[in-house]
Amino acid sequence: MTKQTKQSFKNLSNLLTEDSIKLLSSNGLELTEQIGLNAIRDVVFDILCGKNLRDSTEFITRRRITFLNLALFDMFSKGTASNRLFVYDIIEQAVKILQQKRIPKTERWLAQWILGLTDKAFQNVLRDDPESLVDYKNDYVRACSEIIKKFEKQHGKMTGILEFETESKSSISWDFVTYLLNTIGAETLTIRGSAKSAYGKLFEKLVLGSLLHILGFKFVKADEIQKPNKVFWLSSRGERRESDATLIYRAGKGVRFDIGFIGRGNPEISLDKVSRFQRELSLGKSKWYMATIILVDRIGKQSRIERLAEEIGGTIIQMSMGYWPQEVAKVLKNNLGYKHKLATMKPSQISNYLHEEMQIVPLEKFIGINDSRGLK
Repeated sequence: MTKQTKQSFKNLSNLLTEDSIKLLSSNGLELTEQIGLNAIRDVVFDILCGKNLRDSTEFITRRRITFLNLALFDMFSKGTASNRLFVYDIIEQAVKILQQKRIPKTERWLAQWILGLTDKAFQNVLRDDPESLVDYKNDYVRACSEIIKKFEKQHGKMTGILEFETESKSSISWDFVTYLLNTIGAETLTIRGSAKSAYGKLFEKLVLGSLLHILGFKFVKADEIQKPNKVFWLSSRGERRESDATLIYRAGKGVRFDIGFIGRGNPEISLDKVSRFQRELSLGKSKWYMATIILVDRIGKQSRIERLAEEIGGTIIQMSMGYWPQEVAKVLKNNLGYKHKLATMKPSQISNYLHEEMQIVPLEKFIGINDSRGLK
């Protein structure tokens, strides 16, 4: 192995491009920058029209996975071009990285994938014990070797050359393909798992913010309220979370919102979810009557959540219903006396109305982007 190859092995992330690295760690802001506000806007519109978040974000997840699949293939092929034992040397380096005490997430994920592991597998199989990595690595290589020999005996040897425009050439074999596919498999599981959490947190803010903006309320920060009239704010990280959004209509009247992109039967839909809302909100020296609206993907046939919500004077609305924002508008009218044209709009008009309004929703404000230039 050349000196240059050894230096690149010190950090596995050095073997990937900067664009690939960005796809490994994605919070709400990073996702928005990668995907673009227009794509994000389309997903929010779909959800407002009753589509499932998972269905709407699948194309985003697939783009991330496809790009990373190609990046890992590029890493393996170019690594093999400069070192024929690359697939085995990189396994040794992955073990060394995972034995360290403090590892950046990017390095940890890459090292785990190279060993065919995910975060969950590392916790369950190795019990988070770095000392057992050597034994695991030996068993992993032994198992792959046995399968490769058996497969080779049945189907014959694999030989081939990959050529690149840079004039570098890489030899491929069953070993190359086996460890590459195992790495890609672990990467796919990891990205899908992380996407579920990241998209949920991101779109909770964006959907609630968009909905309340369309309904005619102004977005403000909770600590910057000057005139508590037709305003709303979103929960922020670090604050004691009582609701995902709080709306103030006028003196003494408001609504707390809770949203969850969770399906029927999920244990998160529980008494705790609905009972933590209080009927009053203290704002300055004033007390405000607070209605409660809980938005869920859908409700199971035997779910008790509707009855539990009624006990605290709350309303459950299923986002799987077409144009569910109209139901929210009706609740605001009945509970607060707030009138909005969406509440009485004909079903045939709702889609076009929501689409037009979505084009002027300040999505960037809801996730803390100060300058939206370059985000299209």
